[in-house]
Amino acid sequence: MAQKKNELPVAVTIFGAKGDLTRRKLIPALYNLYIENHLPPLFSIFCIDFLETESAAFKTDLLEGINEFSRSGQADPVKWKAFSSKIIYMKGDFQETTTFQNLKEKLVDFDKQNSQRSIRIFYLATAPRFIEVIADGLYQYTACNKDKQDRIVIEKPFGTDLDSAKKLNLFLLKRFTEKQLYRIDHYLGKETVQNILAFRFANNVFEPLWNNKYIDHVQISLAEQVGVGKRGGYYDSSGALRDMIQNHLLQLLCIVAMDCPGAYKAELIRDAKTKVLKYIRPFTSRDVFKNVIRAQYTEGTVNNQPVPGYRKEAQVLPDSSTETFVTAKLFIDNKRWRGVPFFIATGKALPRQVSVIVIQFKNSPNKIFKDDTVPNRLVISIQPELEISLLFENKVPGLEMKLQPVDMDFMYKDAYTGSLPEAYEALLLDVLEGDPTLFMRADQVEAAWKVVMPILDAWKKNPSKKLLFYPAGTWGPEAALKLIRPHAKKWFQLPRIERLVRMESAAVQEK
Repeated sequence: MAQKKNELPVAVTIFGAKGDLTRRKLIPALYNLYIENHLPPLFSIFCIDFLETESAAFKTDLLEGINEFSRSGQADPVKWKAFSSKIIYMKGDFQETTTFQNLKEKLVDFDKQNSQRSIRIFYLATAPRFIEVIADGLYQYTACNKDKQDRIVIEKPFGTDLDSAKKLNLFLLKRFTEKQLYRIDHYLGKETVQNILAFRFANNVFEPLWNNKYIDHVQISLAEQVGVGKRGGYYDSSGALRDMIQNHLLQLLCIVAMDCPGAYKAELIRDAKTKVLKYIRPFTSRDVFKNVIRAQYTEGTVNNQPVPGYRKEAQVLPDSSTETFVTAKLFIDNKRWRGVPFFIATGKALPRQVSVIVIQFKNSPNKIFKDDTVPNRLVISIQPELEISLLFENKVPGLEMKLQPVDMDFMYKDAYTGSLPEAYEALLLDVLEGDPTLFMRADQVEAAWKVVMPILDAWKKNPSKKLLFYPAGTWGPEAALKLIRPHAKKWFQLPRIERLVRMESAAVQEK
């Protein structure tokens, strides 16, 4: 969302440079920003990890990552040579003071070479346990001491509960200003998610209807085909609620439910999103087991491939009660949304990779047609298709007055010819430009934790109570469908999938 091009030199430091995130996301994103002229002429990328590796071998591995994962495809040899010449690998233990001393010296040398102080970006692509260690090292060696030029990017999870998030915020804010801290949620960098703000606030046809007078309910779902795979050790201490609900889905909910800010300014937008979280009705213990469904996948088949049950995954406890699927019904007790249920859902080892937001409108008040049975529905698809679709009733051509629901679609791939920027490209460019709009503020993180803490506490007291199971390759337990009734008969998916279902249903009825 950056509005102006930065021309100051930039020094990017990646802690955890040998990790998967760096290879799959960060370096491909930086490379694409470079070839599209979004990086300044003078920049350097310092890559720090504790593993010993030759610089040439490290860069070859990064190149393979670009060739495999970048939206721009195979790297251009000339451009890669120029880009990779800016990459410097540094072996360093995050818990050793010499690591930060060496880094500070290289940063100072970079500034001297350019005869001016650079913008410094420190990306913590590490396990959460290193956040405080690295932050303190940067503070002690004054490597990140200019609040207008120095920025720290912190990956999720930001804490494991409300208390740990508060302590981490306190620790960081004793050393840096809030404007230096960029708590990243890559979902907020996705093109369709960013477009929700424009869609709502720049189109008068929708915003006047965006309230409890016209909307029946909202569905926000994020389905993953993959199981936990090699992340069993981390996931078994986290679960779907911490891993997906507390950040990704609640952030999507905020964008859907927020009031219009007074202007398109970072702090006003972040204020509006934080207010939504504060208005979410707190769960009681009774509410948790009534309005929150948790489940765990068992052995099954996904995409024609066998998947072991969650408890059989590597590094998962054999009697684990960790949830891999969560569905919850929430209410936002403010004037705009009072009485409208928000259903959020996420799960692993499901049939398809789908992320959608569904705005289900109420029935039309003018029931003069006997077959006017399907309310308007707005579907915002985040993945795999980037699509916005509006379902409405339409007269079927012919001599009779017969209605049929049809979709009006906006498809990114049809409207735009170029490849769309990846989420990390958009977010890294915002960090470069000092735009925190899409990043979480301290109070927003804590407000999100306050929403889920009653659920975590109830589950902790009753580890196995109402823990359900579903075979891998299915859409979760039957209880997830019961939760959304009577508002809906099912969880809606991509518009094109819904169309196929309707066509099949119509064909059966004709027979």
